[in-house]
Amino acid sequence: MALTEDSSNHETNVSQQNEQINQRWKWSVIFLCFYGFVVQIKPGESFITPFLLSFEKNFTKEQVTNEITPVLSYSYMAVLVPVFLLTDFLRYKPVLILQSLSHISIWLILLFGTNLLEMQFMEFFYGITMAARVAYSSYIFSLVTPSLYQRVASYSRSSVLMGVFTSSVLGQMFVSIGEFTYINLSKISLGFVVFSFLLALFLPWPKRSMFFNRKVLEQNIALPTEIEKEGSNNLVSSPSRTTASWKNSTLFEMLKELVNVVRKPQLRLWSIWWILNSTGYYLIIYYVQILWNEVYPAIENRKVYNGGVDAASTLLGAITSFAAGYVKMRWFLWSELVIAIITTVQAGLLLLMNTTSNIWVCYIAYVLFRGFYQFLVPIAIFQIASSLSKELCALVFGVNTFLSTVLKTIMTIIVADKSVLGLAVHPQFFVYFGYFTLLCLGYFAAAAFTIIKHFRRNSPPETPNGNKTDKLCNVVPDTPEEQKPLDEAV
Repeated sequence: MALTEDSSNHETNVSQQNEQINQRWKWSVIFLCFYGFVVQIKPGESFITPFLLSFEKNFTKEQVTNEITPVLSYSYMAVLVPVFLLTDFLRYKPVLILQSLSHISIWLILLFGTNLLEMQFMEFFYGITMAARVAYSSYIFSLVTPSLYQRVASYSRSSVLMGVFTSSVLGQMFVSIGEFTYINLSKISLGFVVFSFLLALFLPWPKRSMFFNRKVLEQNIALPTEIEKEGSNNLVSSPSRTTASWKNSTLFEMLKELVNVVRKPQLRLWSIWWILNSTGYYLIIYYVQILWNEVYPAIENRKVYNGGVDAASTLLGAITSFAAGYVKMRWFLWSELVIAIITTVQAGLLLLMNTTSNIWVCYIAYVLFRGFYQFLVPIAIFQIASSLSKELCALVFGVNTFLSTVLKTIMTIIVADKSVLGLAVHPQFFVYFGYFTLLCLGYFAAAAFTIIKHFRRNSPPETPNGNKTDKLCNVVPDTPEEQKPLDEAV
């Protein structure tokens, strides 16, 4: 009887502890998602370029195109690797605080800055905020067990998209209905980013991260979550692990594994897509507001619909991202063709945006351009992440993003920077159209090679009498990549 009562009490205590742990991570995830929503609410963000070109700031189109905007690419490349490493080493929260402080700096400079150098510093801080996004996207994984990664990742992404959508809608309503000036819009944005800074101060501080702060338990049952670590006092890390050689670190091991990643066709293809297409995509994002002002130089603020267009493109991007999860096909065979077709459509949309004189056609083409890109993003994430560990996946995306940033910076220096070509916005978009055209030609060539190779390899051999043999069963392929056909469908 005594043993039965002890066992019952133990089970009760365990269930109560599990319930407390579940409540802790749920509230932590809810708070983090709320922070991710609030930090995106900057109603004036869709109107920064019109603000710089307005009578209130009075910068010229040449200054904005060739001297101010290029600093964003340079800043992003300069701080990306340090921020990526500091995010993991400092365990997320300090980098999120740095991001909030950079947001505050942006809007203070926009409100009180008057000269070219100050606007270039504004773009420098903007680059920091973009590089620091990795802290939010990876922070949430320190709060839950691996079995919950997919669910909480969808929560965090949804909160960010809802924040961007809400911000764009609010900005458009303030400008078109409330007839707010750009200065008042910037003041409202400053208020929101100050609030997000206060929220960042109250975020929980994880004790572990992916690379520099991993605590591997010697016991067979590892403690999976950060919250469980906080509730346990009998886990002591070994001093020998603290003083271990850096060559035995997780980061170094992951770098060595990158060599194997390059050998996998699907990982190589989607990493190339991530690098090349993201470069063109973000260059369009950076300069499209200048193009809109060129196509339709609105005199009245209320007739500038940048916020509405950003809201529509965010909503379409969310819909296409969601729809991509239900697309079923043999991606190992058709990936290149799908990428080629979508890249071709994007090239056509860029040409339409650059040649039309109707601002609404330009708006719609931009919304569709973003929607097609966002459709492929979750597919790329799945194709890259499905066969990698969480740590290696993060490193692969980090390397892809860095290479994309380097390429984007090189193109900015050549095409946009005043010291080299210094092209106006219309010639720039012709260059970007040519860039996407070259990409689609390369993808079509790769698709043709892959498809022809596949069907030649799987065609039935001919018998001596000239007839093809009937295959009663599938031939087992030799390589691991060929052995997983339909499983790779999203």
